[in-house]
Amino acid sequence: MKKLLLVSTITALTMTSIVSAPKAQANNVAQSLCEYVAADDKKRMRTFLKTNKIKIRSVFNGIECNGKNLLVFASERGSVETGSLIVSKLPKKIVSDNLADIQNGAQPLIDAANERVSS
Repeated sequence: MKKLLLVSTITALTMTSIVSAPKAQANNVAQSLCEYVAADDKKRMRTFLKTNKIKIRSVFNGIECNGKNLLVFASERGSVETGSLIVSKLPKKIVSDNLADIQNGAQPLIDAANERVSS
């Protein structure tokens, strides 16, 4: 009886930790990327992406910083380095869809986006 109770308790605890871990990790990824964009820290952002084996194009649609996607957030914050990295890693169609939203941001980022769309 004690053995059965012990096994069921361990199983329950294991299942609970497995189920809650991905959501916590996803929140940490989003928060970290938003912080790197806000600080315009391209080097740390690249290192974080490589370490966690994440591609910007695969997480772009799922991450919002202050209610905006990464590219618009970078534009509003004037984060030219990280914004240019994002532009270079995204498909042209996504950059072109967001071109109107970043027109009020930093001019070098707008130029990089226009160059990416026209090439």
